[in-house]
Amino acid sequence: MSRTNKIIYWGSTLWLALGMVSTGGVQLMRGKEGTGGGDMITQLGYPVYILTILGIWKALGVVVLLIPKFPLVKEWAYAGMFFLMTGAAFSHIAAGSVNEIYPSLLLLALTGISWYFRPADRKIVSVTP
Repeated sequence: MSRTNKIIYWGSTLWLALGMVSTGGVQLMRGKEGTGGGDMITQLGYPVYILTILGIWKALGVVVLLIPKFPLVKEWAYAGMFFLMTGAAFSHIAAGSVNEIYPSLLLLALTGISWYFRPADRKIVSVTP
């Protein structure tokens, strides 16, 4: 892996982790304001208890992405983050709050960049006989 790819991978992964931890923390503490907060969740039509579920998933996903090994679990974490962020983006579109879509699109882009540039030891290697 080239030095440039490592920088891109770690830069995007750390920003993704920071974004997921910060929004997940707000959700776990049941904060009302801010991205992913209770006010936004209820405005989108979701029940408040979903905050706990989202916060836990985000925290677990960040832990999995940052620890070494476990490439299969990492794939699931990336998939989960992809589903979370596409769900958030489409929820904002459906609720008519398109101006609030940008944080979820940023985290979605960081998820794709981190996944694409991940090192070989963090990928599932398929061996065909």
